Amino acid sequence: MNIPQAQIIPQTLAKKLIAGAAGQKLEVIYQAKKHQLLIEDEVGWLAKIYLPWTMDWTAGGGFKAKVDSHFSLVLIRAGQAATGYFHLGELIDHKVFRAYMIRQKQGVSQIKYLKTKGKSRSGSRIRLAETERFFEEINERLNSYSDRFPVDFWGISCAKTMWPFYFSSEVSPPFSQKDKNLIELPVHIAQASLEELIAAGALVQRFHLILSDRGKDALGELNSEGSVRTEEDNW
Repeated sequence: MNIPQAQIIPQTLAKKLIAGAAGQKLEVIYQAKKHQLLIEDEVGWLAKIYLPWTMDWTAGGGFKAKVDSHFSLVLIRAGQAATGYFHLGELIDHKVFRAYMIRQKQGVSQIKYLKTKGKSRSGSRIRLAETERFFEEINERLNSYSDRFPVDFWGISCAKTMWPFYFSSEVSPPFSQKDKNLIELPVHIAQASLEELIAAGALVQRFHLILSDRGKDALGELNSEGSVRTEEDNW
């Protein structure tokens, strides 16, 4: 599991890059929707730094570890989902959900089938009922987290074709599509399993760096220290 084109960097290098950007009179912009820093010049972006979800970006332009961090992840694929609640970086609660919503012969979900063929026989009605209950159970679990804990970030991985069905569930999620603390995970999730939930939880607690071609020239010297690691070194 990795963020495309990104490398894991230590906090010391993240600070060095930001200090170097300031020294070059580059702009450092915090994007709350992605919990990400954007380093830009007058032409465009040079670097993107994904911040750990257990840290804050302060008004003074620095990192600060959260005293009491809480975040939740939900991974959704057709027929399977996983939810998890993390406190101080540790997975405290999780649940894996499964539903009969794949048309076996066609190999596609009932949702995708409906977009082209519409409702059909009893099997389709069963799959639709399973799909509806599937989303309701996911949101019931997430709402239980919201009721008990002050969640800082909600992370979601869900195909866009399922978003209208998920957010229109009879049981609403504890967030809206436009909430600033709802972050789409920038990684590919294959199976929405416990293993991938754990991996995603670890991934969002690290600094990740992406450099543009121009950024490699402008900031490459700062990024040359040997402590930089790639995703493949850690997964």
